[in-house]
Amino acid sequence: MNIYLIIILAAIAVDFILDISSNWLNLKALTKKLPDEFSEVYDEETYAKSQEYTKVTTRFGFFTGIFDLALLLAFWFSGGFNWLDQIVRSWEFGELVTGLFFIGILMIAKTIISLPFSVYSTFVIEERFGFNKTTPKTFVLDLIKGLLLGAVIGIPLLAGVLAFFMYTGDFAWLYAWLAVTFFTLIMQYVAPTWIMPLFNKFTPLEEGELRTAIEEYTEKVNFPLQGLFVIDGSKRSSKSNAFFTGFGKNKRVALYDTLIENHTIPELVAVLAHEIGHYKKKHIIKGMVISILQTGVLFFLLSFFLSEAALFEAFYMEQMSVYTGLIFFGMLYSPIEMILSIFMQMSSRKHEYEADEFAAVTTEKPGDMISTLKKLSKDNLSNLTPHPFYVFLNYSHPPVLQRIKAIRKIND
Repeated sequence: MNIYLIIILAAIAVDFILDISSNWLNLKALTKKLPDEFSEVYDEETYAKSQEYTKVTTRFGFFTGIFDLALLLAFWFSGGFNWLDQIVRSWEFGELVTGLFFIGILMIAKTIISLPFSVYSTFVIEERFGFNKTTPKTFVLDLIKGLLLGAVIGIPLLAGVLAFFMYTGDFAWLYAWLAVTFFTLIMQYVAPTWIMPLFNKFTPLEEGELRTAIEEYTEKVNFPLQGLFVIDGSKRSSKSNAFFTGFGKNKRVALYDTLIENHTIPELVAVLAHEIGHYKKKHIIKGMVISILQTGVLFFLLSFFLSEAALFEAFYMEQMSVYTGLIFFGMLYSPIEMILSIFMQMSSRKHEYEADEFAAVTTEKPGDMISTLKKLSKDNLSNLTPHPFYVFLNYSHPPVLQRIKAIRKIND
C-alpha cells in the first residue's frame, strides 16, 4: 500500500481520536459546583449557562468536524482532486494560472460549504446565549470583504510561491521563504492601519479619566504609546477583549467598547498592562521568529516531496504539479504541525503567565488583574473547569483559575 496514504490517514485518525477524547474528557470535567473563587461574581444561573455554552459549542464542533472529515475523505477517495485538476488543465492556461484556479476553487468551495455552519454558529448558538450582535448585513459584508482581501493579498502571494517552486530550481524553497518572510513583516506593519479598519472602527480613546490613568501607567513603565483605540466590538458580539498589534510607529493597543463598558478604570489599566507585558517581554517578536522559522522548515521539506510520485499517487493524480503537491504535502505535514502546535500552545500559556505577572507587579495592584479575569470569564461564559488534557491540546491561555492562583502567589 502507498506509504504516504498510510501516513496521512494515520495522522487524520490520530487527530480525530485526540479531538474526540479531549472533548469528551472536557465535558466530563464540568461540575455543578461553582468554584469558591467565583462565588462573588457568578450566580447559579450564569454558571449553569456557562456550562451549557461549553456543551453546545463542543457538540457543534464535533458535528462540524465529522462533516468536514467525511467530505474530505469522500472527495479524496472518489478521485476529486484529479477530477478538478483535469478540468482546470482543460482550460489550457499556463501552469501557474492553472494552479491558482485549482487552489482558488478548492478554497471557495470550502468557504461555501462551511457557510451554513458559520451562519448557524453566529445566528443560532451565539444568539441563544446572548452574544451575537452581528446583523445579516454585517455578516455578508464581512464575508465579501474577506473574500476580496484574500484575492488581493492571497493571490499574488500564492502566485509568487508557486512561481519560485516552478521556475527557480534547487533554491526555490529559500526564495519562497524570504518572500513570505518579507510579506509577513510588511503585513505586521500595514495591517493595523489599512486592513483591520476595513472590518472594525478604531476610534482614538477620548480625553478623560481613563486615558489619563493609562498615560500615567505607560509613562511609568516607559512604553511609547503611539496609538490607543477603542474598537467597536459590540458591532458583532457582546464578548470582551483587548489586543496589541503592529510594531514601530504603527503599534496599536485596542480596547473593545464592551470591555470599557463592563470594567472599572483600574481593571482596564490592568488589561492594558497585560498587553504591554507581551511587548516588554518580547513575546510578539519571539512568536514571529518561531513562525518564520517554521515556514522555512516547511518550504525546505516541501522541496523534497514535490518530486515524489508516490505522494501524488496517494491522491489518484494522473499528473504531478507544484500546486497539487503544495496541498498534498500540507496534509502529509499535518502530524508535524500537530506536534509543533502543542509546543506553541505551551509557549503561549507561559507567555500569558508572564504578562499577568508583569501587569500585577507594575500596577502594584494584582487584585485588579484578578477581578478583571473573573469578570471576563463571566462575560464570555468561559469554562472554569476545563480538563487538563483538553487544555494541553487546545488552550493558548491557561485556565482562568490557574492564572488567578499564579497572580496570588506573586506577593507571597
